[in-house]
Amino acid sequence: MNHIGENVVRIEAEALRALADRIAGPMAQAFNRAVEMIYGCAGRVVVTGMGKSGIVARKIAATLSSTGTPALFMHPVEAVHGDLGMVVRGDVVLALSASGETEEILRLLATLKRLQVPLIAMTCDEIATKAARESSSAERDASTLAGAADIALDCSVAREACGLGLAPTASTTTMLALGDALAMTLAEKRGFKEEDFANLHPGGKLGKRLARVEALMHTGDAVPRVTPHAIDRDAAEPCRLLIGADRRRIPPKAEILQQHRDQDRQHQRDPDGRRQVKPLQDAPCRRVHDPESTDNFPPGVRRGGAGHDGREENHVVDSR
Repeated sequence: MNHIGENVVRIEAEALRALADRIAGPMAQAFNRAVEMIYGCAGRVVVTGMGKSGIVARKIAATLSSTGTPALFMHPVEAVHGDLGMVVRGDVVLALSASGETEEILRLLATLKRLQVPLIAMTCDEIATKAARESSSAERDASTLAGAADIALDCSVAREACGLGLAPTASTTTMLALGDALAMTLAEKRGFKEEDFANLHPGGKLGKRLARVEALMHTGDAVPRVTPHAIDRDAAEPCRLLIGADRRRIPPKAEILQQHRDQDRQHQRDPDGRRQVKPLQDAPCRRVHDPESTDNFPPGVRRGGAGHDGREENHVVDSR
């Protein structure tokens, strides 16, 4: 049975290679026009599709939105029952249909034309290949959706990876890859940076990895504090909050500098826990610093910049 899985991957990989060749060759002009159309869009990209193509359309809309191109998914059936109100002049519609004859998609064409909304189609018509040979033949053989579109993009495949040749497999893979190609080209054209991605993606593991320290650190009254004259025993809870909670949330490339370490407190505490905190404090240090700094300071010390009072601070690095 392993050879079946292997063949599926090889068929889909070959379909992607053929797609890359079309983008670099006969479909290059259409692809670039699609990029320019979306880039110049004053509104949003409305992505639509039915069935498996609809699932791919949802993903393309999500990728566009997270990389700087506002987009949304519109279900074609819901569209003809009122959701066409999502589409306004200034938008661009990206419609996905393997056959180019999906009835639910074709029912949208009249309204899109009335609204004068540009239409980009992704179909499995061999438009680019035929156009390279004979333009009149390509236009004659194009599907209804491809023929009605302002720009038609070719997602054709030699065959589906399904043994029956029926289930959308290689065709949906090429649609997904072509959507990613559009999204990444647009992101590059917009100058989309890591900071922009972080602003649009604050959740999950990616959000934590890209989060800025200022978004994670406590400020004002939320900062756990221990006065120099507090007894050791009363300092335990604030220090646990400061060291335990914050250290887990600080990004891996940052080092938090502490004034009072819980381990030191446990080691030096007197039996009754009544010793004052002040003798146990470390050298003054209040900042998160850049561990990649190359400032020539003594071992264990880094330049910290201006403090709250405007004076420069040098901070002891927590190397443990």
